[in-house]
Amino acid sequence: MRLTTKGRYAVTAILDLALHGNGSPISLADISTRQDISLSYLEQLFAKLRRQGLVTSVRGPGGGYLLARAPGDISVASIINAVNESIDATRCQGTGDCQQGTTCLTHHLWSDLSDAIHDFLDRITLEELIHRHDVQRIADRQHDSTNQIAVLPIAHTS
Repeated sequence: MRLTTKGRYAVTAILDLALHGNGSPISLADISTRQDISLSYLEQLFAKLRRQGLVTSVRGPGGGYLLARAPGDISVASIINAVNESIDATRCQGTGDCQQGTTCLTHHLWSDLSDAIHDFLDRITLEELIHRHDVQRIADRQHDSTNQIAVLPIAHTS
């Protein structure tokens, strides 16, 4: 079982948006800088998140993205599902043809694990993550480090 980069980055990026948005659009460039995710990859992810109704886009100067729903109405599982990720512990991607076209001995065990992980992630909302002290501490550190980068003086050579 694995959660790919696509699912991890989607959750990270939308959590960044939830933490820093405060009702104002956030540019993907800002998320890219804070989270060290390529801008082109974020554009692909946010297109899927927008199509699934998790974010909305604002065009023009000062534009960017906003959450389309309240953070308490967006689960981690819904974010992962929106970018076409699945959390599947089976070898057969849940089809049941794991052993030469038939169901293997442990298929139902791994399928139950996949369901339990999905249910666990479906119970965790962005609202809950926003209020976690560890998440807030890391977000503050990232915010401080990106502000320091933005105000570094330019060295002049003679």
